[in-house]
Formats: sequence, structure tokens, C-alpha cells
Amino acid sequence: MVDPQLVRLRLLAQGLVNPAAESPRDVVAGLGAMQGQDLPGVISSIALRLGSSPDQSLIERVISGFNDGAVVRGYPMRGTVFAVAAGDLAWMTELCASGPLKAQTRRRSLLGLDQTQVDLARELLEGSAAATPQGISRADLFALWDEAGMSSAGGRGYHVLSHLIAHRVACYGPWNGQDNNVVLAQTWLPPDSTITDRFDGDNVAATAAMLVRYLTGHGPATLRDFSWWTKLSLVAVRKAFTLVEDDVETHRSLDDPAGEARYFRPGLMDEAALVGAGLDATYLLPGFDEIVLGYPDRLVLLPDEHHGHLVPGNNGMFQKCIIRKGSIIGTWKRGGRPGKRTFEINAFMPLSKAVAREAEEVNRRFPHATRRAETTET
Repeated sequence: MVDPQLVRLRLLAQGLVNPAAESPRDVVAGLGAMQGQDLPGVISSIALRLGSSPDQSLIERVISGFNDGAVVRGYPMRGTVFAVAAGDLAWMTELCASGPLKAQTRRRSLLGLDQTQVDLARELLEGSAAATPQGISRADLFALWDEAGMSSAGGRGYHVLSHLIAHRVACYGPWNGQDNNVVLAQTWLPPDSTITDRFDGDNVAATAAMLVRYLTGHGPATLRDFSWWTKLSLVAVRKAFTLVEDDVETHRSLDDPAGEARYFRPGLMDEAALVGAGLDATYLLPGFDEIVLGYPDRLVLLPDEHHGHLVPGNNGMFQKCIIRKGSIIGTWKRGGRPGKRTFEINAFMPLSKAVAREAEEVNRRFPHATRRAETTET
């Protein structure tokens, strides 16, 4: 059921209202992780949560975060690529990726792959990525594999690379103008960042650390929401919650329809009261933003009859959305060529001239990112 009050609070908790994070690392660490399969989208999502700076554009600051090693992309959970703080990738992957890795290995034979080919791909990756501190582009890596007889076609390259990243051999690091280069985890990630190093090997403590970040960065949210997000068992999540329950707040009016408590960071309700009407402003978001992808129930954002506009064909490809007064009111896109971009709105219902003008103004300020040379705010 659509719940504008809940969405308003999540916009505030996620830093989209009055953004103030000092660095890209602060943004991703505060949320725990941000879905990153659409690279331009996650760059924009991080930028939207940054406080202003007189020295660099928001997009430049995010790219600098990748280039200086503060932010990386990897496969910490759900078999999906996420942007995370570099110091978190190893332990989060160790905690959450075992299930997806087992499922991935079972599918390997369907791609015509065996362990010998995976070992060869790893050897070539380690040799090529070690040759330069900035790593190797994915396209160049796949070409190297092809030349050695390990065909990357038909999804095999993606399968092997994601497998090696999830096994903490590599990660996606610096920006090369088109994509993130592939770099070796051993040299790119901070040392001493495994569960053993950070939590003395205690998975419960690691789960608790990830849980409190999710609840304070995504909340109001339930323990079941976090279990869905990470695919950790609800039993494990409830056990970990006993370590952090004093670090979050709850309010009965925010409980989900099933009666489960929703938790959030201390002071959030008071902050919302101070922001007031600002929570009802118009927000343009990339297609895979955590406001949409960070929870199992998207119908708090929009009625079921409009869901097909957000995810056409329910095929996992999310459109960019417009949120106003705590609800998604339509989708948007940029048309045209670089230098001659147009702003196009697909509203679920006719918009007033005032709301349309507000959306246009938000688009003018939006930190657009692309994989081409126009990767700047326009």
C-alpha cells in the first residue's frame, strides 16, 4: 500500500533531503551498500547525497572517490554488483556472498566452463592487473581471455569476472572514462578488512554492524527488510539485532502492515518535523536508486497499476523516477545528443504547470553521469 509518510522519512534518512555527506565514501558507508549495476546511475545516486563543494562538481567528487580507492564496486550479496566503501567490501562479501557463489558455480557447466578455465582466467587477471596500479579495463581483460582461449562470449566473461570478484580476488576500482577498471583486491583494498580482522571472526558482530548501517541509513525498515536485502537468514538477523537494538528507534505508527516494527536512526522523527514541507519537494532519481531497490516492497512508493511504468515487463530494468509528496508520480529520461539534451517526463497523471516547472528546475541541477566524455553535471 502506498505510504507517503514512510517514503518521506526514507528520503531524509538516505540523505536525499538536505544532502550533507562530506565524501562519496561517507555516502556508501552510511547506507551500507548501494546497488551499482547501472554505473552512471549509481554515480548520480552517490552525487545526489553529497553536500555542496565550491571546488569540484558532484560528479567529479564521486569519480575521485573511485580513483583514490575510497569507493569500489563488487558483489557483496545477492549476486548483484554494489558500490561500497573499500574497507567494507571484503568482510561484507565474506559474510553474504556464499549462497550466490554456490548457485553460480552450479550454473557453470551450462556456460561450457570448468575450473581449469576459471583458474586460467584468474592467472591472466592477476598478471595483467598487477602490471599497472590502475588495473585493466573489463574490455581489455575479456580480450586477453579470448586470446588465451577462454572465450568471454555468451556471458562467460561476466560469469568468471563476477566469480573472481566475489571470491575477493579483484574488484572494480578507478574510473577509466567508460567504466571501472578491474584491480586486484590485495593491492587496492585496505589491509585487515576481513571478518577475522574487523570482528575477530565473529559473524554475529559483522551482521550487527551491517544491520545497524542498514536501519540507520535505510530506515524506517524492518529486520525482514534487511534479511531480504542481504539474503542472510532472519534467525541470524534477529540474533545480531540484540547487539544494536539500543542504537535505533522505533514508533508504532510506522510498523508495517504485518505488525513488524520498523527501525530508524535516533532523531529522525524530530528532523522530519524541522524539515517540514521540504519532504514534499520534487526529486528526480536514477533508475536503480536505493530508495526503490533497497526494500522488498516497492508498492509503498506507487500504486500497483503504475508499477509496470517503473519496471516495464517486470524485467528488472528500472526506469528513472520522479518522487513528489512521498510518492512516485512518473518516470523521466534524457533524450537527444550530448550538448542538445532534452528532458522528457512520463507522468502517471497530468502535472500542473508549477510541478512541471519544478521538475525542469531539478533536472537542470541534476548531477548527470554517462559513460561518455560528457560525464559532467549539465
